[in-house]
Amino acid sequence: MKKKLVVLSGAGMSQESGLKTFRDMGGLWEQYDVTEVASPEAWQRNPELVMKFYNERRKQLWTTKPNAGHYGIAALENDFHVEIITQNVDDLHEQAGSTKVLHLHGELRKARSTADPGLIYTYDHWELKLGDKCEKGSQLRPHIVWFGEPVPAITQALPIVSEAEIFVVVGSSLEVYPAASIIHYTKPEIPIFVIDPVKPSVSLKNIVFIKEKAVRGVAILTNELEKLS
Repeated sequence: MKKKLVVLSGAGMSQESGLKTFRDMGGLWEQYDVTEVASPEAWQRNPELVMKFYNERRKQLWTTKPNAGHYGIAALENDFHVEIITQNVDDLHEQAGSTKVLHLHGELRKARSTADPGLIYTYDHWELKLGDKCEKGSQLRPHIVWFGEPVPAITQALPIVSEAEIFVVVGSSLEVYPAASIIHYTKPEIPIFVIDPVKPSVSLKNIVFIKEKAVRGVAILTNELEKLS
């Protein structure tokens, strides 16, 4: 029976595919603080600006491909029961072939109703406009968890983590909550691997730190996992 391997992936996972992170932007987009274009207050104040910000992110995603790290994690399904919990809003894990992916912070390729959060639509193009409405006649907004909003998917993530037999973190600083707390819901003594060029400040038993970017780090991880199988 395959062991359950759970992966928490962050912005560093997709960075080598060319997707900019908030850190890459230096906290700024054009002359705006990113928190000013990724919050409910920004949406109320200037929805056109928020739309522009996410349209640019979405347009970039349309031409971006998974990197070897994404494909490496997808390949682990040959030997493990893999579930991915991602902080990323791109779908590069799915493009690489991963079959079980939970998005904590929403998805760029989707939009949802401002009146009914349960009405979610997948977009086949990159541009979302003011005037694009749901079936109930309300404006569509990016299907993204903005700064200051709750993270509903965390309730799905915690049971997945608690059942993990191996836990892997790739490209996450483990500083953004509630995602950063997930690692503390793992069972005691299970193997934990953390892949990031900067060692996160987390102290748990049985952690192996792989101080590499995602592509090289996942290749090293794959070799380490062979020793456990």
